[in-house]
Amino acid sequence: MTSAEQQPTPLWTPDPKRAAASNLARFQRWATEHHGAPTGDYAALHRWSTEDLDRFWTAVAEWFDVRFSTPASCALADAAMPGAVWFPGARLNYAEHALRFGEDPANADRPAVLHLDETGAEPTTLTWAELRRQVGALAARLRDLGVRPGDRVGAYVPNVPQAAVALLATAAVGAVWTSCAPDFGARSVLDRFSQLEPVLLFAVDGYRYGGKTHDRTGIVVELRRELPSLRHVVHIPLLGTPAPDTDLVWDDLISGADEPVFEQVPFDHPLWVLYSSGTTGLPKAIVQGHGGIVVEHLKQAGLHQDLGPGDRFFWYTSTGWMMWNFLLAGLLVGASIVSYDGSPGFPSVDAQWRVAERSGATVFGTSAAYITACAKGGVHPGHDLDLSRLRAIGTTGSPLPPDGFRWIYDEISPDIWLASVSGGTDLCSCFVGGVPTLPVYLGEIQAPSLGAAVESWDVHGKPLRGEVGELVCTKPIPSMPLYFWNDPDGTRFHDSYFDVYPGVWRHGDWITVTERGTVVIHGRSDSTLNRQGVRMGSADIYEVVERLPQIRESLVIGLEQPDGGYWMPLFVVLAEGAALDDDLRTAVRTALREQLSPRHVPDEIIAVPALPHTLTGKRLEVPVKRILSGTPLAQAVNPGSLDNPEALAPFLELANGGGASHRGS
Repeated sequence: MTSAEQQPTPLWTPDPKRAAASNLARFQRWATEHHGAPTGDYAALHRWSTEDLDRFWTAVAEWFDVRFSTPASCALADAAMPGAVWFPGARLNYAEHALRFGEDPANADRPAVLHLDETGAEPTTLTWAELRRQVGALAARLRDLGVRPGDRVGAYVPNVPQAAVALLATAAVGAVWTSCAPDFGARSVLDRFSQLEPVLLFAVDGYRYGGKTHDRTGIVVELRRELPSLRHVVHIPLLGTPAPDTDLVWDDLISGADEPVFEQVPFDHPLWVLYSSGTTGLPKAIVQGHGGIVVEHLKQAGLHQDLGPGDRFFWYTSTGWMMWNFLLAGLLVGASIVSYDGSPGFPSVDAQWRVAERSGATVFGTSAAYITACAKGGVHPGHDLDLSRLRAIGTTGSPLPPDGFRWIYDEISPDIWLASVSGGTDLCSCFVGGVPTLPVYLGEIQAPSLGAAVESWDVHGKPLRGEVGELVCTKPIPSMPLYFWNDPDGTRFHDSYFDVYPGVWRHGDWITVTERGTVVIHGRSDSTLNRQGVRMGSADIYEVVERLPQIRESLVIGLEQPDGGYWMPLFVVLAEGAALDDDLRTAVRTALREQLSPRHVPDEIIAVPALPHTLTGKRLEVPVKRILSGTPLAQAVNPGSLDNPEALAPFLELANGGGASHRGS
């Protein structure tokens, strides 16, 4: 290998002065002086952060001035996984940290939350003073209604300021928050909320999406009927529907002038419950704690995204995705957050870029799929819009292909920091992601996050460099789940992460850690393609196939057959006006053979009207594989966890016709 191949040219390199002024660089200089951190490059800092977890997390808590009403005896008392013990004896409150920037009268009138919608109207602003007032008033009313620490509070709300206020008031009381976006159907919500038995529900009457209004009052009636634990429902009239006589009214509950009172809870007191996609059985109810989220989100937002006062942080998300919870991390570091309630591509595919322009966003996050859609849609945001305030772009949800990297640097700006990240609902943060002091290379995530002992392992538990392996985390992170709700003996929790490598977190992604320390995500390891002993990530195939303008989306699986054969079909959703003819089949096979390898060429290419996705938009590779292997639908997937259950029909038809059992090349 030549030196040029070993050291490719970066797409972007940070300006040295900007890098030196970043929060991360300033933290390293301070930690060197006060905690013995190394003075070297990021790799040295990361090594220290994972080799001496106790000292690193002590430094994070001190640097960000975490307010412990009762101090901890140490940062990490027990590093065993599962069951790590963080900051024993400490007491604090998440909401206090999210609101403390507004304590200073100088910040009272600065924007804490800017809200936009599809109408194109100017942003509405919730100042820090008003945010604190509304949270204080609502928390007081929740206490008046009998909501106590440990009680569960549910929310059926979109990404609007009321959602942030409700979460912070719930946390201030010490109750446990959980939310679903209002595009979830009743069954999907009940699969989640019924596990927790909430005592109070915040619910909207409907929402606007794609230029249309969507009434949800009937769904709320069903939730009220099917959740017997509910004592109160709070009506939030986004569409102007009058509240039922049995419901409390949002405006009445936030009308007071109470100062916020923050219940001081143990470091590991439950803050919120997030959910896995739940493609089979009930969704896993993932419990994360006040303290773990405070220190992890301060680190991730403050050091890795370089957010702080003066920033405007916009991430396109819904309240059913962990990125909404992470969006609120902007408040922890004094940034203004941007909420948006609407379709990602209405009235046109560049809608999110227009939100970034209208809000003056400095950091904008979105999905890799949206970047791909923009590239295919022929939009030119950097030319057509004023994105001069934008300094960083984040992407997640699925691997961003190299073409997506190129598009951002061609169409947004050659001087933009692209912080592609990957983590999960499981820790509500990132294992690997952006580093403001490092260059960006084509198709590669910059580095593992500080405090995250991420490695790529082979099946024997041997670390790999430059080869595809399992993403593992060999040491604990504070925001890892405390436990799963409704999992009394911890079996489901253990089997989700620790059944392959005892005591080591296996995340379920294929990754390559390069010699430069960058990371490439190849897709989920449980849907890995394995031909002739060679493992291949599905994301590599999607990247090539979806470059073709005739193909809107694709899904590939590999099926081991009883006779020892292997069938690898590629399912494609065609662009409008396209036809799956011999020319297109040849184009797909040629592209995969030339750009990847002959092993990546599918045995069969099959057109389907649509692909099934989880409610958070992820392709259902594993359930489709199960269906085509003959697994009954009820065991293969929970239809309530899908955004479009009808998309399963072609796969069920194929399975029932016996096609999967005898397909060949």
